[in-house]
Amino acid sequence: MTFLLDGFTDPGDPSASAPAVDDALLDGLNPQQREAVLYRGPALLIVAGAGSGKTSVLTRRIASLIHSREAWPSQILAITFTNKAANEMRERVEQLVGGGASGMWISTFHSACVRILRRQAEAMGLKQAFTIYDSADSRALLKRIIKELEVDTLGLTVSSVGGKISKLKNELADVDSYARQVNADDPADVAFLEVFRRYSEGLRRANALDFDDLISETVHLFRAFPEVAALYQRRFRHVLVDEYQDTNHAQYALIRELTRPILPEHVPADTRMRVDASGGIPAASLTVVGDSDQSIYAFRGADIRNIVEFERDFPDARVVLLEQNYRSTQNILDAANAVIANNFDRQAKNLFTTVGAGERIVGYTGYSAYDEAQFVADEIQALHEAGAAYKDIAVFFRVNSQTRAMEDILIRSAIPYRIAGGTKFYERAEIKDAMAYLIQVANPADDLALRRIMNVPKRGIGPATEAALQAYADRVGVPLRESLRDAGEIGLGPKVTKAIVDLGAILDEVEAMVATSPPADVLTELLTRTGYVDALRATRDPQDEVRAENVEELLSFTKEFAKRNPEGRLIDFLTEVALVAAADEIDDESGTVTLMTLHTAKGLEYDTVFLTGIEEDLLPHRISAGEPGGVQEERRLFYVGITRARKRLYLSLAMTRAQFGDTSVALPSRFLQEVPGELIDWRQSPGMANSRGGTRSRALNAGGASRQRFSYSDSLPPAPNRQKREWTSAVTGAVRDNGDLTLAPGDRIRHTDFGEGRVTDVTGQGPKSVAEVQFDTAGRKRLLIKIAPIEKL
Repeated sequence: MTFLLDGFTDPGDPSASAPAVDDALLDGLNPQQREAVLYRGPALLIVAGAGSGKTSVLTRRIASLIHSREAWPSQILAITFTNKAANEMRERVEQLVGGGASGMWISTFHSACVRILRRQAEAMGLKQAFTIYDSADSRALLKRIIKELEVDTLGLTVSSVGGKISKLKNELADVDSYARQVNADDPADVAFLEVFRRYSEGLRRANALDFDDLISETVHLFRAFPEVAALYQRRFRHVLVDEYQDTNHAQYALIRELTRPILPEHVPADTRMRVDASGGIPAASLTVVGDSDQSIYAFRGADIRNIVEFERDFPDARVVLLEQNYRSTQNILDAANAVIANNFDRQAKNLFTTVGAGERIVGYTGYSAYDEAQFVADEIQALHEAGAAYKDIAVFFRVNSQTRAMEDILIRSAIPYRIAGGTKFYERAEIKDAMAYLIQVANPADDLALRRIMNVPKRGIGPATEAALQAYADRVGVPLRESLRDAGEIGLGPKVTKAIVDLGAILDEVEAMVATSPPADVLTELLTRTGYVDALRATRDPQDEVRAENVEELLSFTKEFAKRNPEGRLIDFLTEVALVAAADEIDDESGTVTLMTLHTAKGLEYDTVFLTGIEEDLLPHRISAGEPGGVQEERRLFYVGITRARKRLYLSLAMTRAQFGDTSVALPSRFLQEVPGELIDWRQSPGMANSRGGTRSRALNAGGASRQRFSYSDSLPPAPNRQKREWTSAVTGAVRDNGDLTLAPGDRIRHTDFGEGRVTDVTGQGPKSVAEVQFDTAGRKRLLIKIAPIEKL
């Protein structure tokens, strides 16, 4: 056996395949988990089904490497997708190995890349204090460029251009590489190239990178400077990547760069690492954890092939399958297994648990979105009264627009809730103002930040003055910040000139504090000198008082940061804030029901989950039909939603749903046919009782809501065993059936909720016949004749 440092064995040494690991690290692990912890070799793929304890396996694998003296903590790089997951992993490892965990890199892709880029900024032509542009900053820069070039007439929008640039960067393409493939005969394509060029130049002038740059620029750094790549290849001898199925091409390339063998010319003469026959150092060992069944981020560039084809990329890899679930009941897992089995681009597995069958899944067919929401609210209230905590309940939906009816009903039902991924703290205008001040003193080249604060609080610097300052800066060839000092030479009025010079003086004087003062002191000085908070409070507007309190809360955050990072400075604080993700802002201790999209729900779990709007065109979403593999990804999204539930799962849909200002028929999702019928207890709205007259639905009409509870004594019987059948009986076999009722234009009908009306048009055939009805009081509606609670007059 060869040795690394002071008795640490080289991870590339095959004789190191049987480490001496403390038995305590293996306690409670099943055989497959133990194999994943103990395996030593060049590459390991852990196929971790939902709720299979992957975090425990990863943390114990890291702890075992340290405990068995196979690696220093500083030789371990563990990558996750959220700061929250990284913090949890770090805490668990520290509990297992104590203080010996210090020095590890456990972080997100973006955080790790920022650390590398700040250290190697000069090689990339950047200053160490570069700004990280968030999506709002990028949009602002693109908006200005598109306006200057007047290319909106060619159909170029901020959204479309920004999305295309992001996709190109995730594919490691830059302006020069795109220029080689641009279609010179397409004016829009030529215009896009110019926008892309100016956007990239604008970032460079501002000493800034956008979020996509963080990874792509690190890959470019390693490829352009192999000696720099070798530094990190030598340092990180064990690379572990969580959620590997969500990696895009740039992330995949980064991992490949870090796990390449080190060439002889990059091996230090005094190395104590094992070298091969050529004098090089074997590649670091790579462990990836993931599940192709949970790959749901193709729209962000995630490539499922990265995990599906892992064994092709690493022929010597070991594959360990984790199928035992420690989260959900067997009924929930049986539903998930049955659904996902319909996908073909996956590694076959079958989740199981030892906790028992659990409660049956509850299915609900409502008449409208408000009816569905009322059912969810009633169930939440009943669960809460029975002892369930609100924080253990979540409501999932496919698109944000679905929250309107749900929020309305929850408010009327006095149920506390919050929407994950809504307006976040750091996206509030007053917080972005304060952050812009901090960014400007940390990175004076960032003109975007300066433009934001130039007249905040108001100091008489309007758009014309700003344009004059910019024109001067362009003429002289200096950053916009420099023009503040020379305002007296621009020929502006004395009052506005003084305001500009005073602002420049404040920024210059506070900038001098940045290198030596903690962030809290810098922010305090800025708020005091600019009078920002005082200006908010001077309006005596209650909303401005709330904004002032938010800014003071930001000041509290800077003080907390100092406690956690005594040596941290402003650039460290700005980096931490820039890398906050949506999932990191979800507070597990909040005493509220959580509403979120299925994409946001990834990685979370709740005792009770309501999966709403399971209808065609919502789940699967209508745009998925035209995308290669789109329906399969939507099925994975449904699977992810199901497997978030620990104890109780509700699946609900509405038979009519208001979209784009009109009420249309909603068809049950094809995915519901894939859930074994014996697992679901179907219920229905009283307004859909199986009689020609029916009972009144609790749906919210235009004016208000009915808070009436109802008994389930007349609810739907369990659905029959799973079988392929027409959509009309797939979910609604026991729901109202109007038989062979036919309507024609001119017929008068009576609807349980909408009252009387006249049929104006009929489209479709057989069970899919749809009537358009002009109701006397409820306006125009479209109804599915087969099941609508109507009778012909």
